[in-house]
Amino acid sequence: MSILAIRDLVIRTAGGRTLVDRLSLSVGPGERLGLIGESGSGKSLTSLAALGLLPDGMSATGSVELAGTQVVGATEKQLTSVRGRQAAIVFQEPLTALDPLMRVGRQIAGPLARHRGLKGAALGRAVTDALTQVRLPDPERLARAFPHEISGGQRQRVALAMALACEPRLLIADEPTTALDVTVQSELLDLLDELVREREMALLFVSHDLAVVARTVERIVVLKDGRAVEEGTADEIVHAPRDPYTAALVASARQLEDALDRGRTP
Repeated sequence: MSILAIRDLVIRTAGGRTLVDRLSLSVGPGERLGLIGESGSGKSLTSLAALGLLPDGMSATGSVELAGTQVVGATEKQLTSVRGRQAAIVFQEPLTALDPLMRVGRQIAGPLARHRGLKGAALGRAVTDALTQVRLPDPERLARAFPHEISGGQRQRVALAMALACEPRLLIADEPTTALDVTVQSELLDLLDELVREREMALLFVSHDLAVVARTVERIVVLKDGRAVEEGTADEIVHAPRDPYTAALVASARQLEDALDRGRTP
């Protein structure tokens, strides 16, 4: 049984413009699925729809079943019981995803108290453990910091710690490394891969970067203008793309990789 099953998802604006058109995909237990496409392809909207987080002025029809709960048409109370425990999301820019007026530890403590009923010393230990698991040094000190007092890479690890704190079955990572430099990006991808495998979680990894997606997932869905144009294993997509749009993405990724390699050559 799939943890996330999307069937004929349509996302429209209030004015009737279709942004995602009859999209279907599924993520099974422990599976890692990549959702890739250029800006405006509908990939981030799809990840938001999976948790019932579409912005005001947008609506979804079709079916989005998350861990047995139908997200489309669900009440906020129903969704609150699913978010954090069954599925969690890490966004592209942690500085905007985190509350700038709240200390890091308190932000991680929120879902732990709500979903696991922790309080007092047990809650404090759980916060420290969550920061330690994402390889952050001196977690007690960092828990007392505000988001603006730590680096971008540290903020994204804090966001990851928050997402993983309640041990969800599905992690949605929406462009989680785009705002980071190349070295920090690579370190975070390695950490993400390690944690997902250790916990046997499912992963929906959303990105415009084919090279990043291919190193992270087993299967890829390619979106163009809100529609899935191709689906296959990571190896099939990278080495034998069938759709011209996918082939263009592969060629672009290879050109960028070649240019970076030339830049690194002494």
